[in-house]
Amino acid sequence: MSAAPPLPPAAPAAPAGPAAAVPAGSAGARIIAVTSGKGGVGKTFVSANLAAALARTGQRVLVLDADLGLANLDVMLNLHPKTTLHDVFTGKARLEDAVMTTPGGFDALLAGSGMAEYSRLTPEVRSQFLSVIEALTPRYDLLLLDTGAGISDLVLFSVSLACEVLIVATPEPTSLTDAYAAIKVLAMQQKRQHVRMVINQATRPGDGRAITGQLQQVLDRFISTESGHPMRLIHMGDIPSDPSVRDAVMRRHLLLLQTPGCPAALAIAQLANKIETTLLVPAA
Repeated sequence: MSAAPPLPPAAPAAPAGPAAAVPAGSAGARIIAVTSGKGGVGKTFVSANLAAALARTGQRVLVLDADLGLANLDVMLNLHPKTTLHDVFTGKARLEDAVMTTPGGFDALLAGSGMAEYSRLTPEVRSQFLSVIEALTPRYDLLLLDTGAGISDLVLFSVSLACEVLIVATPEPTSLTDAYAAIKVLAMQQKRQHVRMVINQATRPGDGRAITGQLQQVLDRFISTESGHPMRLIHMGDIPSDPSVRDAVMRRHLLLLQTPGCPAALAIAQLANKIETTLLVPAA
């Protein structure tokens, strides 16, 4: 795989105004938002290991920690960045200095944590974030936005920049209730026609597809998109409950590197293959 060209400078801050989505994929990278209704469902774990699996196939992948107030991608990857997205926003560093290469073969742009001023979607944060995305897209095949959980303005803005949305949920009722709430907002506010779902910590084969089907039935009854059709849920796969996951997370290692043959790692590899073949294959 040939080396990526140097990052172009971030564009000047755009004027404040409504969130204008980046034309996803038009200048290079496809943008996929990995999000969830509820926290603690393994969203960052999925983002990091999915990126590693896609990087193995030759894709140029960057994971951007879009949870600007409570970022934890650095913890998941056991990285200790000297420069973060906050430094780029404040003009203390160049964007290319904040991009790190990870052990998984993909790049990461880390946000740091505990920065309350970046936990709200101010006009400055909006324009700075957008200019960073615009500068990154020409360099990569895929940008994964590891968003915060829930339906805050910052989360919804991050999701609005993506051409595809991957919602991570677990079989727990609270997770599914919050996932439904997030999907409802994406249908009503962002006029999305479909979202993609991954069920993490599935206990039995087929659980995720059944859960997705149940959610689809609720959406069919209560939520219509702008076209008048129900929001469509696309089941992308299940990640089984696996003790190897907890061990990898506690060690701050990527599961795909630590235990590549375990059931959860194989499921993530299958998810990566599905994303590559359905979302990343250039149009003929």
